[in-house]
Amino acid sequence: MKNYKILVINPGSTSTKVAVFDSELCMLSENIFHPKDQLAAFASIADQHDFRKTTILTVLGKAGIALQDIDAVIGRGGLLKPIESGVYKVSSALLRDLHLGTKGQHASNLGGILANDIAKASGCAEAYIADPPVVDELQDVARISGLPELPNASIFHALNQKSVSRNYAESIGKRYEDLNLIVAHLGGGITVGTHKNGKVIDVNNGLNGTGPFAPERAGTLPCGDLIDLCFSGKYSLDEMRSKITGKGGIVAHEGTTRIQDVRDKADNGDAHAALLLDAMAYNIGKSIGAAATVLHGKVDAVIITGGVAYDEKIVAYISRMISFIAPIVVMPGEDEMKALAQSALNVLLGKVLPKEY
Repeated sequence: MKNYKILVINPGSTSTKVAVFDSELCMLSENIFHPKDQLAAFASIADQHDFRKTTILTVLGKAGIALQDIDAVIGRGGLLKPIESGVYKVSSALLRDLHLGTKGQHASNLGGILANDIAKASGCAEAYIADPPVVDELQDVARISGLPELPNASIFHALNQKSVSRNYAESIGKRYEDLNLIVAHLGGGITVGTHKNGKVIDVNNGLNGTGPFAPERAGTLPCGDLIDLCFSGKYSLDEMRSKITGKGGIVAHEGTTRIQDVRDKADNGDAHAALLLDAMAYNIGKSIGAAATVLHGKVDAVIITGGVAYDEKIVAYISRMISFIAPIVVMPGEDEMKALAQSALNVLLGKVLPKEY
């Protein structure tokens, strides 16, 4: 079988992850950190494009990787219009919506843009994205909220949730499409997805909406009190948005998004820090229990993943709440780079046809 070189690009708020795979073997992996004051020089995320492109090309140059040797470039998908799960070829329509920030401004919007630029520079590679956060497979009944102006939206950790689900299915010799799973991704934001026969039919909006509070998300809040706070005159629109996403959740209480820092305080006798972590775990457990009702209790496994899943005490708290539902599988961390590379490889091998946006 021919080996393919695949460049993977995953832009984050203060970093750009870059990896090169030789088919399934990772031959280069770099996490380039960008100081906040450096990024502050740019008026928008889109304006960071040339700066980040230069850093990626510098990494490749130092590693002696020639652009013409790359067969495909795949970027983390951004906040596009709702789309089906899958691999998408970067098109003019997709680029337009990434530039405009159709569903919001996020560093991941740069993934497809950078992939397209570098693929063009190579002269031979194609550019793709896969399973962006806006993957939408919700059943119709899950979309309805109490206000017609505010339907429930599917914004979640689609890439990692899909990847760990497929990996788990493979590990037990079954197809993802034949399983009912609940996947809780515990990261800076927390999303609990209900996976039925290969589709995420219900999930909380992990960017700026509902669900458990998280290290950087406020999660579900009392609506009336939130409205009062908005109109209190104390905060601007941007400040209120940041309270929901970025400065809400654990960081609002403890001034840090690092769970390990809060765990250290709790282990050293800080009762409030301990209560806060328990409360987050409690809300995650409740969300998993609610997801089980969507599947009428017919759950093959509950998968707990994401960076926070490394905290054994949080996982233990959740497990005590949900052990009656189904077997619990803990898959801490995330490997989005490998998942993206595999998506591109599947296209190159002809196993998957890329979709049109």
